[in-house]
Amino acid sequence: MDLHKNVIRLPQWAATPAGVRAQARQGLFNGNTSGMAPGYGQGNLVILPKSWAEDFYGYCQANPTPCPLIGMTEPGKAAVPMLGNDIDLRTDLPRYRVWRDGELVEEIDDVTALWQDDFVGFVLGCSLSFEYALEQAGLRVRHVDEGKIVPMFHSSIQTRRVGVFHGPMVVSMRPYTPEQARVAYDVCGGLPGAHGAPVHMGDPAAIGIADVNRPDEGEPTEIRPGEVPIFWGCGVTPQAAAILARPPIVITHAPGHMLIGDVPVEQLRLI
Repeated sequence: MDLHKNVIRLPQWAATPAGVRAQARQGLFNGNTSGMAPGYGQGNLVILPKSWAEDFYGYCQANPTPCPLIGMTEPGKAAVPMLGNDIDLRTDLPRYRVWRDGELVEEIDDVTALWQDDFVGFVLGCSLSFEYALEQAGLRVRHVDEGKIVPMFHSSIQTRRVGVFHGPMVVSMRPYTPEQARVAYDVCGGLPGAHGAPVHMGDPAAIGIADVNRPDEGEPTEIRPGEVPIFWGCGVTPQAAAILARPPIVITHAPGHMLIGDVPVEQLRLI
């Protein structure tokens, strides 16, 4: 079987973090970032008013697997210098979600018009960051090859509550054989800034997933004979927490539409 059949070919600008950010900033790209700028850290985004930021920071510290905090802004600032010298959180993600009082109200490509002087931005490590490392270890990533968004599920695993933030761990899934899974555990275990090792493999029902072919976010990924589903912590977890906490406004990434910084994934550090 040709493992490279139907692999999506990326445009030249998608080879570098700056190229992807520039396309998003100019409104020329609003798609998912799976497989882009291979080797560099991708990040989930949560933007909150300052009065909610302390609890959220504590929530990330208490739940580093689904919420590995790798970047944070000063109040009112959109730059994240620890991840790159030319990053603007208002424009540099392909697509954003806007939540008000726990309800999703819109998806947009630029949040400049919504920016507030008291906003604090949090960037959390993303599972899309380790996919290049998996491929370097000889493991294909099926949803990348097929040009899909990774499937994500709300699990029954509960995060540790801090202040108003709590809720279920969201997990992402990639299928591998048991032998391949051992490689995936070894590779990802050394990347804590990208969720680290998987949190579960095998029976989805054991972590509260009724149908692995019907993800809560993203798109279904085929599980072939001899393969088992492998689940990692996912940075969509804070969106679930925000729905329960109900801040007056939260801005997040749209699932699969990440910030790509200039730091190689193996150099990402938790803060």
